[in-house]
Amino acid sequence: MWQLQVSILLWFGVFRLDFSYALSDLEPIRIESALLKPKVMIAIVARNSEHSLPYYLGCIERLDYPKDRIAIWAAADHSMDNTTAMLQEWVSGVEGLYHSVRLQTMEHGSSSYADELGPKHWPDSRFIHVMKLRQAALQSARAQWADYILFADSDNLLTNPKVLSQLLAENHTLVAPMLESRTLYSNFWCGMTAQGYYKRTDSYIPIRNWKRVGCHAVPMIHSTMLLDLRRYTSRNLTFYPLHQLYPWILDDILAFSFSARQAGVQMFVCNREHYGYLPVPLQTQQTLEDETESFSHTLTEAMIDFDLEPTRYLHKASRNKERMAFDEIYIINLLRRTDRRSRMLRTLDVLGIEVTLTDAVDGKALNSSQLQVLGIEMLPSYRDPYSDRALTKGEIGCFLSHYNIWKQVVERKQQQVLVLEDDIRFELNFKKRLNTIMKDVQRMRLQWDLIYVGRKRLQVKNPERWVQGIKNLVYPHYSYWTLGYALSLQGAKKLLEAKPLGKMLPVDEFLPVMFNKHPKEEYLAHFKQRDLIAFSVEPLLIYPTHYTGEPGYSSDTETSTIWDNESINTDWDRQHSNEKQNRGDAATVEGSRDEL
Repeated sequence: MWQLQVSILLWFGVFRLDFSYALSDLEPIRIESALLKPKVMIAIVARNSEHSLPYYLGCIERLDYPKDRIAIWAAADHSMDNTTAMLQEWVSGVEGLYHSVRLQTMEHGSSSYADELGPKHWPDSRFIHVMKLRQAALQSARAQWADYILFADSDNLLTNPKVLSQLLAENHTLVAPMLESRTLYSNFWCGMTAQGYYKRTDSYIPIRNWKRVGCHAVPMIHSTMLLDLRRYTSRNLTFYPLHQLYPWILDDILAFSFSARQAGVQMFVCNREHYGYLPVPLQTQQTLEDETESFSHTLTEAMIDFDLEPTRYLHKASRNKERMAFDEIYIINLLRRTDRRSRMLRTLDVLGIEVTLTDAVDGKALNSSQLQVLGIEMLPSYRDPYSDRALTKGEIGCFLSHYNIWKQVVERKQQQVLVLEDDIRFELNFKKRLNTIMKDVQRMRLQWDLIYVGRKRLQVKNPERWVQGIKNLVYPHYSYWTLGYALSLQGAKKLLEAKPLGKMLPVDEFLPVMFNKHPKEEYLAHFKQRDLIAFSVEPLLIYPTHYTGEPGYSSDTETSTIWDNESINTDWDRQHSNEKQNRGDAATVEGSRDEL
C-alpha cells in the first residue's frame, strides 16, 4: 500500500510541476485600451455669412473633441457676399486636421433665388433647397457610417468647447444645446399649435432663464442640434422629401419636427450649462447690413464672458472703422485690467469703431503726497449714502481719469467727444442710433454740454421730460454711473472751471451737481455755477457688463481704501451688496437689460 501512495505522490508532484510550467508559458493579460470617440459629422450650410464665418468657424475649431473623429460637410447657398470663397479658403486650411472635409457649392454660382424679394425673404424655393442641402448632409453622414451628425447654423456661436461632448453624454436621439440671445428668443419651443405654429407655455421662460436646469423634452428644436445615427428610429428621419402626411406650411424646421414626431423620436433641449449664442431672426424687409449688425451685437455679447477669437485659417480683411459723429472716442482703462482692455478692443473692432485708449489713474497706487500735489481735498460734507464712508482712492482714480480727458478736450479744442468706460455692453444698432441722435441734435441746433449714453436713473418714479423735436432724448434727473457720455468743448470747460479737485466727490455725483439735479443742497452750495446743459438718450444705448452679485462682477472704484487712511479697506462688493442693489447696480433695477 505504501508503494502505491508513494507512486501517487510522485505522479501528482510531476503533474503539478508540468501544470505550473504550462501556466507560466501563457501570454500575460494586458488592460484593454480605451474606446475611440464616436464619429461625428458637422454639417454647415452658409448663405451670406461673410460677417459670421470667422468667429463661427473659430468656435467649431475650438470644440474639445478629437478632430480626427470629426468629418466636416459644408455647403454654400446662393450667397451675394464672399461666403463661398471664405469656405473654400477655410476648407483648404483645415482639411488635414479633420477626418474628412467636403465642400459643396452651387454649380452655376447663383446669388439669389428667382422668386425671393430680398436676402431675408424665404420663398418656397429657398425652403426646398435648404431642406435638400440638409438631407444631402444627412445622407453623407450615413454613407460615411458616422455615429452622429451635428447641424449648426452658420451664425450660431458655440462658445462652450465641451458642448459636443456634453450633448453626446445626454444619450438622446435628438438633442439641442440651449442657445442665448439678447432677448428671450432661443432655439427651442415648449409648445406648438395644431397648425405647427409657436405656442406660448408656462414652461418656456423657466427653462430659458435657467430656473429649471436639465435636459427637457420639447416639441421643437432648431438651428443647432445633434442627431444619434446609431438609433433605429433615426433611420426614418428626413428633411426632404416631405412626409406624405405633412400638414403644415413649407418650412425646414417644421418639416424635420414632423418627421421626428412620425418616427417616434423625442426632441430635447439641454440647459445644464451656457453653450452659446444665436442672433434674433430678422424680418423679410431687413437687409444684409441689418443682419451683420445683429450678428455683431450677438458676438459682442458673447465676448463679455468668453475669450473668442476668429479662425486663423481665414485671411482677416481690414475693416473700415469710424469715430461716428465725434472728434475722438476715448476708452478709459486701467493698465492692470488687461482683460477688460482686450475685450473692449475686440468688441469695438467688431463694431467698426475707432477709439483712443486712455490709461486710467489707478487710485490704489495713489499716496497722500500725490494727492497733496494735485490739490485734492474731499467735499467737506460728503459721505457715501449707503456705507456712510468717505471717498475711496478708487473713486479718486476714477474721477481723475475722467478729469484728464476733460483737460485733453479743452487743450485740443475738440468740439465733441465720446467718453466710454471699459466695463460696458452695447445695445443693438449702437452706432446707427447714436449717430441719428447726434444728427438730430445738430439739425435742431440744440445747445448741449453733456449727453448720457449710459447711466443709472435714480428717480424712476418721476418721468423725465422729452426734448421737443428730437426723438430718443430726455432731460435727465439725478443719475449715477459714468458708463458713457458725449461731451462738448463747452461742457468740458464748465466741468474744469468748477475746480472740482479741491472739493471732490464721486464723478457720477459731481455731474448731477453740475446740471443742478442733485438732491443734497449742501453739495450744491459748494458749486456756484451749476449750468451744465445735460441730456440723456432714451432708451439707453450702453449698460454695465455685469451687475452686483453676478459672476464676473468687480469694482475697482469701491474695492479700495479710504482716501486718507490706507488701513481701512473698502471691500464694498461683498459687505454692502444689498444696499448697492438699491443704489442701482443690480440687474433687477429699472431700465436693466432684463426688461428689453
